[in-house]
Amino acid sequence: MRIGILGGTFDPIHIAHLIVAEEARVQLNLKEVVFIPVGQPWLKADQPVSPANLRMEMVRVAIASNPFFRVSSIEVDRPGPTYTLDTLVALREELGREAELHFILGTDALQDLPRWKEPNRILELCTPVVFTRPEYENVSPTRMEEALPGIAKKVRVLRDPQIGVSGTEIRRRVADGTSIRYLVPEGVERFIMEHRLYCKEEADG
Repeated sequence: MRIGILGGTFDPIHIAHLIVAEEARVQLNLKEVVFIPVGQPWLKADQPVSPANLRMEMVRVAIASNPFFRVSSIEVDRPGPTYTLDTLVALREELGREAELHFILGTDALQDLPRWKEPNRILELCTPVVFTRPEYENVSPTRMEEALPGIAKKVRVLRDPQIGVSGTEIRRRVADGTSIRYLVPEGVERFIMEHRLYCKEEADG
């Protein structure tokens, strides 16, 4: 039973997240992909993040039409900083030993993996699935062997559909009053506007 895991702030969730998740599902023959919004991202402790309940709801809206996607509040419900290791341990207990956990991330996150809590234990609990990004083409599992021995044999590198969309760009466009149509699912766009997320007055405040 292969299970995909896609974590992130999802602030907001956008089409690149959905495309990457579907690509991983198809290429790896995953039973499902679990979207896990972070609670308190320790690597982004100095950056403002929208309330967890709003980010959770945006994910629910975005994935509602895909029966192979589901959202988990496992990190949002857990107090304190969010660590991937704790999430993987909890998922292993929930899903059982027969589940093969495939942790989906970009090469930017892969580059930071040696800084994560107990990275060697993370490699034991899951198979990292990496989508390459042009701006991080110099980052590869092979080049990371010195920092994290054994990573090159563990990581799966998949073809990236190369969708140049980011949460940072979407937040900037909303603050500037620029259209985000087709950058996020239609329901997520409505949710952002209804809750006035990322608007300039909220950003300035």
